[in-house]
Amino acid sequence: MLALGVYSYITYRLGKKALDKKPMISAEAMIGSRCKTTTVLAPEGYVRLGGELWRASSSSTVNAGEEVIVTGIEGMTLLISPISNENQENETGAHLS
Repeated sequence: MLALGVYSYITYRLGKKALDKKPMISAEAMIGSRCKTTTVLAPEGYVRLGGELWRASSSSTVNAGEEVIVTGIEGMTLLISPISNENQENETGAHLS
């Protein structure tokens, strides 16, 4: 009986700690953020943003492991757009001439 009481107390404390945790990123701050796909988006899948796994939707197919940008939020689903190669080159300063 004592073991059950100890187990209940420990699981209660761990559960309460997880529920009291604040979100890592606000919804407004996520728009424009870059993240990586963890699954193929065809048109839905998952991305990792700020250490959290989010459901995502894209208008085009995006392979797993690609870098994408958050363009909006619909409920608990991130709206994703692939980053074009031209944009990546312009931002990193690499130009092909």
